[in-house]
Amino acid sequence: MTPGTRSAVLGRRGGVDPNVAEQLGFTVHDVVRDLRRDVAAATLPLPVDGTEEAEASRERLLAQLDEHLLPRLAELSSPAVVVLAGSTGAGKSTLFNSLLGEEVSEAGVLRPTTREPVVGVHPRDVDTLTAGPVTELARLVKHEGVPRGTALMDAPDLDSLLKENRSTAHQLLEAADLWLFVTTAARYGDALPWQALDRAKERGASVAMVLNRVPKENLTTIRADLNARMKERGMKDVPLFVVPDVGPHEGLLDPKLVAPIQRWLNLMAGPERSRTVILRTLKGALGALPDWVTGLVTAVEQQGTVAFDLRNAVQSVVPDAQLAARTAVLSGTSGEGTVAARFAELASTDHISRVTVRDGIARTTKRAGKARETALLRLREEVEATATRAFVAAGVRTEESLQGALAGPGAPAAGETILPSATSRAKDRLAWGQRTAAEWSRLADDVVGRMADSDPDSSGTEAAARAAGARKAFGDVGLATLLQATALGNEDSANLVDRVLGETAGAAIEELQGELADQVALAVAEEARSVQSALDVPALADDAAAPLRVRLAELRRLT
Repeated sequence: MTPGTRSAVLGRRGGVDPNVAEQLGFTVHDVVRDLRRDVAAATLPLPVDGTEEAEASRERLLAQLDEHLLPRLAELSSPAVVVLAGSTGAGKSTLFNSLLGEEVSEAGVLRPTTREPVVGVHPRDVDTLTAGPVTELARLVKHEGVPRGTALMDAPDLDSLLKENRSTAHQLLEAADLWLFVTTAARYGDALPWQALDRAKERGASVAMVLNRVPKENLTTIRADLNARMKERGMKDVPLFVVPDVGPHEGLLDPKLVAPIQRWLNLMAGPERSRTVILRTLKGALGALPDWVTGLVTAVEQQGTVAFDLRNAVQSVVPDAQLAARTAVLSGTSGEGTVAARFAELASTDHISRVTVRDGIARTTKRAGKARETALLRLREEVEATATRAFVAAGVRTEESLQGALAGPGAPAAGETILPSATSRAKDRLAWGQRTAAEWSRLADDVVGRMADSDPDSSGTEAAARAAGARKAFGDVGLATLLQATALGNEDSANLVDRVLGETAGAAIEELQGELADQVALAVAEEARSVQSALDVPALADDAAAPLRVRLAELRRLT
């Protein structure tokens, strides 16, 4: 069915102006449907000031879209839903039963009385009642006392002791086309009635009010006071019905007492007039949407601003941390301590330094070279462990700097919340360091392999001969390990490498040192990345609010 056809059909069935039906037809439904999608996607991950309130507002907006606007826009011919709402003991069920002239909703002195919502519908309107929160949450009662074109509902107490009842009451209010709010002479000054009325006004709902159980001697005074309060809140046009106090009683109220409310409901009877209520509430709800969406846009953009500050705070740490990490590696201190101790042990027990060098070339047997290579595997383990510790240390120092920048004095909002778990980071940092150290060893093996592949004509016969002699004396892995230890700053291995390779070793050591410095700088970047990953989400992107702004522009064109 095309939008134009839909308009014509609505016009024939309900007497609605085709232009109004067109306005509230497919176009509006599509806009609201797209709005619902984008509101659901607009998360607020950073706990900054105002986020909790914005999230609550977002949830309420979703509830209104899901429980009223989308179902109602999908089917305008469904009866207008009138919900009797109010606080505990307001007399909603008694009023509901009295309006129908029959006890169909449980009423009594026990609280909460209304455990199950009841919706009364005229038998001829049952087939047109749209499926949704009303039909899912309430017990349906067919009753000829319900005016045609309306569905009259008795909802649970808004302040029920049971959380489930409170939740249901609020859901039903969101689904309503008209709120018939019931309060009493003793409780109309409480916060709850006014909070509910403010909520109705905020979402653009149509409202009427029943002031129940009013002592006759105070009726004029109380009605004037309530009217004044409603006027102060911009509700001077809200219908107000007053039901006098009849004292303790059971059963239905005298029909005369509820006659004004009954007449008012009958004024909305029939498809055409009830649809006027529906359209009025829809227009009010649509007109209220831009303010809601604007508030959400502001909250999303605030998240982006905070995320920008947090990213800058993280990045401000990186340059100094990388410089410090590179300096620590290139200073050569890593080659002291355990690496030096392990080299001394191998020199003493396995005589790895006892290599004859004649005319600058290492002279040894193949068997002796194999023995040295096997012994040097223990040094390689220590070299990789030392490199791993260098990577981990760089990460730990960066972590400390990040904690100061994000959680210390003057830190941006929500900085603490994006810091990862120290335990998980320690595990990840160690695993990354071990992988990177192993890759560094493979680079050293590759460097020695390139020595083997060097062309004597281009590198010089003497250099090639020295490299071949060194590889024979220590094996490829052993020679690579000695180059690594030298790159770490170990003097003993440096002296040995100089004896067997001379100037040939210079480029190899420089390459290994450069790679080690690059990787330790990368360890710093990896630490920063682990923090920034919490900010690399669509909700914190620079254009996160763009879809909502598009929806806002569409809503403003409609309203």
